[in-house]
Amino acid sequence: MSQVASNGSSGSPVRIAGTGSYLPEKILTNEDLEKLVETSDEWITSRTGIKQRRVAAEGELTSHMAAKAGEKALEQAGIDGADVELIIVSTITPDTLTPATACYVQQHIGALKSVAFDVSAACSGFLYALEIARHSIGSGAFNNALIIGAEKLSAFVNWTDRNTCVLFGDGAGAAVLTRSENGDGRILSSRLGTDGAQAELLNIPGGGSACPITPENADQNLASLAMQGREVFKHAVNAMKRAAEDAIESAGLTAADIKLVIPHQANIRIIDAIVDRLEVPSENVFINVDKYGNTSAAAVAIALDEAHRQGRIEKGDKVLLVAFGAGLTWASAVVEW
Repeated sequence: MSQVASNGSSGSPVRIAGTGSYLPEKILTNEDLEKLVETSDEWITSRTGIKQRRVAAEGELTSHMAAKAGEKALEQAGIDGADVELIIVSTITPDTLTPATACYVQQHIGALKSVAFDVSAACSGFLYALEIARHSIGSGAFNNALIIGAEKLSAFVNWTDRNTCVLFGDGAGAAVLTRSENGDGRILSSRLGTDGAQAELLNIPGGGSACPITPENADQNLASLAMQGREVFKHAVNAMKRAAEDAIESAGLTAADIKLVIPHQANIRIIDAIVDRLEVPSENVFINVDKYGNTSAAAVAIALDEAHRQGRIEKGDKVLLVAFGAGLTWASAVVEW
């Protein structure tokens, strides 16, 4: 198990200059799922807090959603696509195994002079991308970065497994990072962690070089998400609590200084457990899992954009972002707006 802590003292300070998100039009409700598998709205809602999720249209790819979210973030930041220098897309549902989905996004938004690559850290991926971009800009290597969390999880769900198919949705969220001038806000601290010994608790076992999909195993749903829910819950709560507390302490703050907590939107029970352990007032926590389900790497990014556009974040506010995902991975960041 490895962990890395960082604060904003090294290199030039970096801020979030704009956010954006995109959700597909199609809504899949719990009532719709009742027609697909043996489940009920009451069962799903009581265990997850999810009421509906979005599903990408036929032919709508991860890169399409990523580009649309990215364009909104760039518009808010006042930066043209042609001036983007670094693109990092976090996804576990890429358009293709190679090239990176970020390469397709580069083409979609006309960022032809940018460096573009993907990060695979599941639900923690957007915050991994945030940290990579922050150091890349802070070191002087780049002037700006577009980071995106985007997923088309509907393509990797076993729609006959009621324990997993009710959880996931599609969508994308993005942020633009630039150097921070005085009073512009900045990323104060972060925490990243990994425990590869627990990799089998949440994974897609097939489709890679370890288990290619062949005519002989094509009917086994090996290229679908598989999860040991109880174990994941336990690890998620503990890891997110530690990561959040460490990031707050590294920023020189206390929980009382945090204006808004934006946790990974996986399950309302996990969110409630984290809020309880951090002793943060519930009104200071942003939740949209009921509308979108678990969108993996996109979840924190979508929630950040919604909170920003709804006026939940004001200049000078301290915001805590925290996530947990397959790997196992976890991450947190404290941002001064």
